[in-house]
Parts: sequence; C-alpha cells; structure tokens
Amino acid sequence: MMHIVRWDPAAGRAEHISPDALPAVRADLRPDEIIWIDLDNPTPEEEERVFQRFLPVHPLTLGDVIKLRREPDQGPHLPKVEEFPDYLFVIVNPLPEELAGAKMVRLNKKTLPQLSAVLDHQVLLTHHYAAMPCVIGGQGFVARHPDHLGRGPDFVFHLILDEIVDEYAPVVERFGERLDRLERDIFQKPTQQLLARLLRIKRQVSYLRKTLILEREVLARLVRGEFRLVDVREVAYYRNVYDHLVRYTELIESAREMVSDLMQTHMAAVSNKLNEVMKVLTMISTVVLPMTLIAGVYGMNFENLPEVKWEYGYWFALGLMALTGVVAFVVFRWKKWI
Repeated sequence: MMHIVRWDPAAGRAEHISPDALPAVRADLRPDEIIWIDLDNPTPEEEERVFQRFLPVHPLTLGDVIKLRREPDQGPHLPKVEEFPDYLFVIVNPLPEELAGAKMVRLNKKTLPQLSAVLDHQVLLTHHYAAMPCVIGGQGFVARHPDHLGRGPDFVFHLILDEIVDEYAPVVERFGERLDRLERDIFQKPTQQLLARLLRIKRQVSYLRKTLILEREVLARLVRGEFRLVDVREVAYYRNVYDHLVRYTELIESAREMVSDLMQTHMAAVSNKLNEVMKVLTMISTVVLPMTLIAGVYGMNFENLPEVKWEYGYWFALGLMALTGVVAFVVFRWKKWI
C-alpha cells in the first residue's frame, strides 16, 4: 500500500494524493515540490514502480530494501547509512508494534522489523513490511503541521527517527523493572527457573544493545554533517535525537551489566545455600559418628567383652552415646558454628 503526501508550495499546503497521481519519474516533479511516499507492506509491483521507475536506486540498495521479502528467515538488515550520487540510503530497526503495549515480547533478529529510507532534496521514500508506529507518528505530525513538510525530506526523516528513539524509553524501563523484581526473587529463593529467565533477558538485552549501538553510529554520521542531503540547519534536530539515543544506549548497557551481576549473584546464592545444607549435614554426621563408634564397639561378639553381662550395660551405652552428642553440640555452639 502506498501513502503519498505532497507539499504544494504554490498553495502553501500538504495534501494526500493517490498512487495514480504520482508522476511516472522523479524528474517530472516541480523544482520546489516535496513528496513523501510511504510503502506499507507493498506489493512487488509497487516496489518496482517506485524503486526502479520513479526513483531508480542501485541494485544493492534494492536488495537491502526487500531483504525481508527475499530472505524472511534471515531477519532484517542491521542499521546502516550509505550515500550514493543521487540519494541517501538509511536502514534502521524500530521496535515491533507489540512493544507499544504492556506485554514484553521476545526480542531477536526475527522480531525486530526493518525500516528503509531513501531521500534526496525533494523525495522521501520509506519502506517497511510491518506496521510502524514511528511512521504513523510522523504522518500525524505532518498532518498537524503541514508546512513542516516544506522544510524538506531530511526534516521529515528526522521526525521518524525521533519517534523511533522515543519508543525505546518504556522498553528500557521495563527491562529495569523486570531485573529489579528478579533481584528480590534471587535473594529470597534462587531457582533454576530464575536463572533461565535471566538468560532469556540477557539475550534480549544484548540484541537490543547491538541494535542501539548500530543506530547510534548511523545518527553519529548524520550529525557530523558528512552528507550533503542533510541540510546544515537540520543537523541540530538530528543531534537532539542522537543525544536521546546515547542516553538509552547507556541505560541498556547498565541493564546488561545488571543482568551479568544478577547471574553472578544467583550463582553465589545457590552456592551459599548449598554450603548451608552441607554444613547441617556435616554437623549431623559429626554428632552421629561417635554414637556409631560406640554402637560398633559394643556390637562386637567377643566372649570377654566388658559390660556384656552387666545389668546396666545397655543403659550405659545409650548414655555414653547421648553424652558424646551433647558434647559435640556444646563444642559447635562454643565455636559459633551454629
């Protein structure tokens, strides 16, 4: 599906146009006309029309754009930015739409979607196969402030990047809340189930950290002003987005370190629990061992064994066993082992 918004400088307004009204080639646009084409889960025919006829792109660019359709099992392309003679090509990985709610979903290379963007001085092309809250947010902003579309594709694209970065805030906070709960559970009752949950969270945090670092590198190149298609006056807006992304990257890095610390804490808690069990068993063995020795001695069947025919021999042996147990207990208490 194609969503097309055009800025008409003569009328001073932005308007939605149908795909049929789109010029056949990009050269047919007026010099002062700005257009944003969003390809939302497009058909191969729509992709061919936009990327091969309207605004022809390099075959490598087209291959990266349609990667999820060509290789659905390989996952999305990682974030990157490339400059070509006629356009700027950017790939980012926004969060899935499901993460907008309260439910935490599993993050991996197959759950993160891919947003591809191609822009020049007059055209912004966005391409994605899944619903994108960041694109919807950008479209809403343009609908409320249509004159901002006239500032150019680089300004509109910064709005999308800003929405993407803002989506990370609640997710990073959710990771922190989950780790705080796990920390309390680990100190109270460490179990194998808690360790399995920590390992799952570690994989998700590591993958999100990898994505954030790569997207930070993309924005770092955009704010350095090394691309001629990003106007100098818009660099300040990109820098603002970059600052937010740096903060979330540091938070997810802290979460990653906390996961590692909690795993070590879990191991220490399990080891301490095992030591307590072994301590109790060792004390029981130490108390019972002298009793076993006494019972073994008086259980021997020698004819001249003392106390064998003594009237109080049985009670003497039991008393001796009890005495050794009490003495061992008193020694443990005196040594403060219990």
